[in-house]
Amino acid sequence: MISVPLAAHLHPTTYWHRLPDGRIQCDVCPRNCQLREGQRGICFVRACNEGEIVLTTYGRSSGYCVDPIEKKPLNHFLPGTPVLSFGTAGCNLTCKFCQNWDISKSRETDTLADQADPETIAHAARELGCHSIAFTYNDPVIFMEYAIDVAQACREMGIRTVAVTAGYICTAPREEFFRHMDAANVDLKAFTQEFYHKIAGGELEAVLDTLLYLKHETDVWFEITNLVIPGENDTDDELRALAEWVIEHLGPDVPLHFSAFHPDWKMLDKPHTPLATLTRAREIAIESGARYAYTGNVHVESGDSTLCHRCGQRVIGRDWFALTNWNLTNDGSCAHCGTKCAGVFSGPPGKWGARRLPVRLADYQNA
Repeated sequence: MISVPLAAHLHPTTYWHRLPDGRIQCDVCPRNCQLREGQRGICFVRACNEGEIVLTTYGRSSGYCVDPIEKKPLNHFLPGTPVLSFGTAGCNLTCKFCQNWDISKSRETDTLADQADPETIAHAARELGCHSIAFTYNDPVIFMEYAIDVAQACREMGIRTVAVTAGYICTAPREEFFRHMDAANVDLKAFTQEFYHKIAGGELEAVLDTLLYLKHETDVWFEITNLVIPGENDTDDELRALAEWVIEHLGPDVPLHFSAFHPDWKMLDKPHTPLATLTRAREIAIESGARYAYTGNVHVESGDSTLCHRCGQRVIGRDWFALTNWNLTNDGSCAHCGTKCAGVFSGPPGKWGARRLPVRLADYQNA
């Protein structure tokens, strides 16, 4: 555990209990960090203060940016629309390949340079024309109290909420957290416990439990991302096992994104993922019965685009994060054959494109 000075602004939390030896156990994620006074959990942002677990980053962010919703990635949730994205600091996994490591592995409160209350964030999203808010860059389950309050403020203004998460969360907090989310992208990092233990510092089963919960006990629209790392999780057998599990337990309509790895953080000895590997992963998923499978982090329109699973026509064309074709009706049905495309659609697509717009929330304070 980590012992560092606590921030001045501490927010109470619910999911913890006191152990017989006086330590306090955090019950948000399966790590179950057991802390003494002044210690922080592995996530860095939840800490023991005066015999309780508190959140040390409430109201503080590593930055805000308007992104295309496709960047999360979500291909079937309000396509083409802008989303106001933000995160905090820290993470409850220890992925050696983390591509947001400067945020997720930060142990400096100076990383949290921007501050805003939930109402200000919701107001900013509305003023910026965003259809949704995304909790991203680091995993929102570790700052769930802040995320939930922001989600509630957004819903009052008709703005939807998106969680970009690894799904590493315990049962009770999972139910509360996702009750406030409209969509999620869940990072299924691999399909072996060996990978999760050795490279991510977690448990595969807990993530699968989250996926099962989302599918069978909520109305949250969700998509799955698998970062394909050469020599670690890229065999045909593992890719097929992953796809077949998704089809059997979650159904053929859950989109699968196979994304390209680049060397980062503590995994600098692996090469970039070859395009051929991503293409093969997509083909394996489709052969296994997936209706929507995509290649990510590469410029390949055929691998980015959505085809009607009945007639095979391209219903949504994409190049990176920009839409190139649109052949869906306003309710999300194929314009060629009338078959419903799975997802959340609301009229014509947005026109945000691939733009990225950094935002200072201070400009929206007291507005």
